Amino acid sequence: MVEMKTSNADPGDVGSIDAIVTAAYDSISGRAGEKRNWERERSLYYPGARLIPTGQPGGDLAPQILDADGFIERVEPFFAEHGFYEKEIARRTEQFGHIAHVWSTYESRHDANDPEPFMRGINSIQLFYDGSRWWIVSIYWQHESTEHPLPEKYL
Repeated sequence: MVEMKTSNADPGDVGSIDAIVTAAYDSISGRAGEKRNWERERSLYYPGARLIPTGQPGGDLAPQILDADGFIERVEPFFAEHGFYEKEIARRTEQFGHIAHVWSTYESRHDANDPEPFMRGINSIQLFYDGSRWWIVSIYWQHESTEHPLPEKYL
């Protein structure tokens, strides 16, 4: 028998696909030095969930596989020094039963009112519905680059 997980999540954050994706963006956004609500962030993720940026350590393109705490450790120094506001600008969702996949195109700004983003990219978000709430199982993302501009179908 599989034991269902519980969490201290705000029901408004996890009641729908739209709500949990919005909460994921909201929980990492804020002014430089502003302490993020990491308990809120953690409450969105299924135990063992993975956050996977695609980066270039040593110049080679490779995924960096993190858990929620590893992600928080990775971003806290940046957030201490820089404002970071990420928002979704487009979405494609597919769902079957209790699983969903969201292609979420994002823009990142240092200030919420900046006219232009400093970065854009795509989050590939896998979700699980346990019968009472949605959970993020993984987020795998890649930033836009000259070599890999955002495809029109994701804008």
